[in-house]
Amino acid sequence: MNSIAKLIDYTLLKATAISEDVEGMCREALDYKFASICIQPVFVELCARLLAGSEVGVTTVIGFPFGATKPETKAFEATQAVSDGATEVDMVMNIGEMLSGNLDVVQKDIETVVKAVAGRAVVKVIIETAFLSPEQIAAASKIVKASGADFVKTSTGYGPGGAKIEDIRIIREAVGPDFGIKASGGISSYQTAKEMMAAGATRFGASAAIKIVQEEKASLG
Repeated sequence: MNSIAKLIDYTLLKATAISEDVEGMCREALDYKFASICIQPVFVELCARLLAGSEVGVTTVIGFPFGATKPETKAFEATQAVSDGATEVDMVMNIGEMLSGNLDVVQKDIETVVKAVAGRAVVKVIIETAFLSPEQIAAASKIVKASGADFVKTSTGYGPGGAKIEDIRIIREAVGPDFGIKASGGISSYQTAKEMMAAGATRFGASAAIKIVQEEKASLG
């Protein structure tokens, strides 16, 4: 049985993070064999160097945390991140345009980033579920899939709430059985992660990644 570690993006997105924190995190990511580390763009080069030759990916964030920069700016950020060594980019959807019902603008925003890194990085789109109604969550998820991205991601961790089981279920129904769903925000236990998986999550973003894996190990004896 594969450890849940393979499904976790070990996350450090605090404004106060320093390079020593990130270096320690990379060592831990290698020890626990997480899917990736998720850090701010300024740390991508450092992480890419420290994780070179391993199976641990380098994830960074784009248009973070509000999604309110222009598509061209997000595309530049993503291109730079990939040049620096990022293997996955987690971009924030244009939340204001989604709330305004301008779905074509939302889709173009995502497509611009997808095109910028096509074939070079996995694209996850943060829809910030806590700001959206169930209907808007479903609509946003369908847009993400139609835009050519690889994952719908629930939350930045900076909004009014994180991942919820019912939101994961809505997303799964909207995107079908085979599309990626990253649950993030407030996932701090193995039990919660298991419940998210049962609802349809295929990846997790967690700063409590080590605790989750240790709880998994304890539960399996």
